Formats: sequence, C-alpha cells, structure tokens
Amino acid sequence: MIGLNRVKTWILIAALGGLFVVIGGAIGGQQGAILALGIAFLFNFSMYWFSDKIATATTRSKPVAEREAPELYRIVRELTQINQMPMPRIYVSDMMQPNAFATGRNPEHAVVAVTRGILEILDERELRGVLAHELSHVANRDILIGSIAAAIGMSITFLARFALWFGSGDDRNGVGIVGLLLAWVLAPIAAAIIQMAVSRSREYQADESGAILSRDPDALASALRKLENAAGKVPVPASVSPAEAHLFIVNPFRGRQASMSLANLFSTHPPTAERVARLEQIKQEIA
Repeated sequence: MIGLNRVKTWILIAALGGLFVVIGGAIGGQQGAILALGIAFLFNFSMYWFSDKIATATTRSKPVAEREAPELYRIVRELTQINQMPMPRIYVSDMMQPNAFATGRNPEHAVVAVTRGILEILDERELRGVLAHELSHVANRDILIGSIAAAIGMSITFLARFALWFGSGDDRNGVGIVGLLLAWVLAPIAAAIIQMAVSRSREYQADESGAILSRDPDALASALRKLENAAGKVPVPASVSPAEAHLFIVNPFRGRQASMSLANLFSTHPPTAERVARLEQIKQEIA
C-alpha cells in the first residue's frame, strides 16, 4: 500500500506539471509553457515542505498542549502505539463545522486536526473512530497525496483565472476568447476529477484501516452519520478552498444538493451510506 501511494504521489506531481505546461502554453505559447513549468515546480516544492502549515493556516488550526486536550492526546497516543507509528502533532481548528483532517509530508511530520464542532457532537468512542481514520491516512501515506491533489486543484483554477483576465483575445497563440473561456470552465473540472479519483479510494481505505485499528467499526459509522447530518448546516470559513475539501473526513461543502446524482459524480468523498455499509461488512469480518 505504501509503495503504491508513493507511485500515486509521483504520478500526481507529473500530472500537475503537465497540466500547468499545457495551460501555460495555451495562454502564452512557449514562454507561457516555460513560465507555467516554473510555477508548477514552486507549487510542488511548497506543497511537499509546507503542506501541514498551509492546511492548518487555512482551517485556522492551532497546536494544543496535552494539558489543554488530555482526551485527544490519550486516544491518539493509544492508537499510534497500537499501530507502531510516530505520535503526530495535534491541532484544534476554530471551525464550528464538525470535521477532522490529517496533513503533512510523511508520518514523521504529520498533523492530525479536529474542529471545535466535532468535539461538541461526538462522544469519546466516536471520536476514537474518527481519529483512527485520520491516523490511517497518515500510516497509508495518503496525506501527501491529498496535499498535492489540493495543489493541483488550486493551481489549475489559478491558471484558468489568469487566462481569463490576462490572456489575449486574439488568436496569435492559436487561442482566442473561446479558448480562454474553455480553460476557465474545463480546468476546475479536470482538477475535480483528479481529486475525485484519488480521494474516494483513499477514504474507503482509511475507513477500513481505521475500523481495524480501533476494532470498533460501529463507532466510525455512528460518527459518519452525525457528521453527514451536520454537514452544510454550519458555514465553512472563507479561507478554506473547495480544492481542500478532500482533506477532511467528510466534505465540508456538502449541502442538501449532495444527494443528487450529478453532485455525487463529482464529490470528493464516497456517499456516506456506502461508507457505513462497508463498515458494517467489516464489522462482520472482524467479529
């Protein structure tokens, strides 16, 4: 699993560079392609080294000491010892929407964060299930993949907007206003498809690994039901980008429209009902 995820990481890095070059070339020809390649390198470097700082800053998360959150530390320490992995840094976000995420470039530099909202609605058993899920993302080395996927989404959208506002309306580079509008529309869709392809499989795997780690699939299933019911009822801070939605255990931007088939097609997360059904099957397998 770890080796496969490393391959996925390099594929995503290559995809980011390639998409930047294609869009940059469409906007500015050869010079645009070279400039875009340089920007892609900077994005990749930044997301590799600073993914944890970027994610915690946008979600308004702050580190907490053990005396401030003894229950969190106790649960995380117990789970990391069972899984024989390093103790991550623990953060709490000021977000009132119930959610959680993990970030960082590897298990030695990982952050596990929970929101104020999730601490208010989950009991200890459910919180343990959620933390086991997030620690599974760390152990499976999903966290860097997720950070790079976020970079792809944000950077492609940035280039598409750059093309619309600063691109030329003539056809000197083979692209007129129609091409710029297509870049504006299609680039975010391409980013969403990349995120979807990575995120759904990651969430299913983390659900399974987390359920096995906690030995309590029912707890995670119960937590997911509560988080699903709460999703969309509390506004998401403006600092959080939709390109970062896949970092969370449930999509923070999901509202009532998420039940529509078209919305599910482009969702960064599997439907909660399917996740719960899989957890119920896992419960039978490990009983």
